[in-house]
Amino acid sequence: MRVTVFGGTGAIGRLVVQRLLDDGYQVTALVRTPAKLALTHPRLTVITGQLSDAAAVGEAVAGADAVISALGPSLKRSATGTPLTEGTRIVVEAMEARKVTRFVGLATPSLADPRDKPHWKHRVLPVMAGLLFPNALADLKGMTRAVTDSGLDYTLARITNPTNRPAAGRVRAGFLGHDRVGSAMSRADIAAFLVSQLTDTRYRRAMPAISN
Repeated sequence: MRVTVFGGTGAIGRLVVQRLLDDGYQVTALVRTPAKLALTHPRLTVITGQLSDAAAVGEAVAGADAVISALGPSLKRSATGTPLTEGTRIVVEAMEARKVTRFVGLATPSLADPRDKPHWKHRVLPVMAGLLFPNALADLKGMTRAVTDSGLDYTLARITNPTNRPAAGRVRAGFLGHDRVGSAMSRADIAAFLVSQLTDTRYRRAMPAISN
């Protein structure tokens, strides 16, 4: 299977790329700065380009069987604009034009899935994020909507508190108010979950919350 990765130089993205290669996938990564990926492999193709460059995004998506996005917004309070929203729209358009349907990415419990029941995270997290990181929340909302409003076969994993702890090898996944899902999760386990969704059909067109 050929998988295209966006956000491959981030803390989770690098782990996603490595996990894919370890599992035998053919990987294409679109990155702005290849040196940040710090990885070479016979099954890894690195394309240098911006997420805003439709031609580069199209080149990265061409021939893929699936896309994994490890993109996340800037948490700097000085950040402005919604680059991830615009970039994700470009990715979605490129996928639809090339008939690539499977999209796996990240989201936040600040946004509800229709399968959720009322939960404290629905009340608390949007308020906290709106106060501390209003621009990041707006970009996350737009990025998520670009995917969920499309016809793509998506899974968006909602994460709350990613950590740098070693992989625990166990995952809780489900819907708020239904399933026992916590908040903290190692980035290594997040990456493993994203890769697992390439072949797992339980959360198609859904946004499961995940934790350790």
